[in-house]
Amino acid sequence: MTSLNLDVKKLLKIAYEEALIGFNEGGVPVGAALLDSQGNLLGKGRNRRVQDDDPSVHGETAAFKNAGRQTCYTDKILVTTLAPCWYCSGLIRQFRIGTVIVGESQNFEGHLDWLREAGVEVIELNDVGCKVLMAKFIQQNPDIWNEDIGECGNHTHA
Repeated sequence: MTSLNLDVKKLLKIAYEEALIGFNEGGVPVGAALLDSQGNLLGKGRNRRVQDDDPSVHGETAAFKNAGRQTCYTDKILVTTLAPCWYCSGLIRQFRIGTVIVGESQNFEGHLDWLREAGVEVIELNDVGCKVLMAKFIQQNPDIWNEDIGECGNHTHA
């Protein structure tokens, strides 16, 4: 059950479309969107680490940047196709984004408990489309995926 009075599947569709564009560009298929409490789109984006040769451009950070400055984030909703990594989870906690809608956490568990501990409402959708797209990418591009989650050799930083 969620406190949101919004169609979360419709909100996820915005992020999923970004992820699909990223996949078709040869990038990591993580899409995200930042919305206000009424579900109005403020900004959207996708992971562009490969396309831009910039390790800082994750889906969540791109959506955050594209939304522009906000005076307050506690009433904002971040929708992402995949559970956020430490980097993106830190952004969520730093700016106290109130709600995070997650397409899936099967391919990458992220740090959802850490977000919940900080009072973030986390809504996991377990979306089949998000899971299939990410699994396909991981299978086709294991080296890029490991780079994206900070895994190199026997070392894990995810």
